Amino acid sequence: MAPAPSSEASAVPEDVPAAVPNPDETRWPDEAAESAMGAELRVRDAGPAVTAPSPAGGAANLPPMDTLIAQISAETRAVLDELFRAKFTTVRRVPESALKT
Repeated sequence: MAPAPSSEASAVPEDVPAAVPNPDETRWPDEAAESAMGAELRVRDAGPAVTAPSPAGGAANLPPMDTLIAQISAETRAVLDELFRAKFTTVRRVPESALKT
């Protein structure tokens, strides 16, 4: 039979790591902190700036969609379709400045 817990025992067991906060002490951010964080996330995650396409990168230089799809193996296309229901719909030139390095 297990010993009865003493009245002096803390609410958090001793074997719980110190990094785990006590649920009774957890505090949520106030409304001002929430709105500040939301504004920061909107600015940070706004995505790349939209730029005008360069004259040399027009749609006339792009290959047809069917040609590009044919370059992807049938197995890869099947996996993409199964996992993501990915459909190739258009060909666009993306400026290098929009790519992450």
